[in-house]
Amino acid sequence: MSAETHGTRVLVLPDRDAAQEVADLLASRFALSSEPRLVRDALAGEDDAEDAQWLVVVEDPAAALDAAELDALAAEFEGWLEEDRA
Repeated sequence: MSAETHGTRVLVLPDRDAAQEVADLLASRFALSSEPRLVRDALAGEDDAEDAQWLVVVEDPAAALDAAELDALAAEFEGWLEEDRA
């Protein structure tokens, strides 16, 4: 998945609670065009809910959000900003 395709940023978090907290912080810290979305991302071949990551998907059509700030915020919760690999 490309992290910045069509103005979308994706932060990867280890669990739902961390993802929800990051989404709430993003909404309060940044002027976002829409609410961040939470998406459960099961690891390949894993059926156990314990083996899922959570994604916080943020629309950033103007590329106004600072990648370093987003990565630092995710890192506070043992996560990261998914880099564009396209």
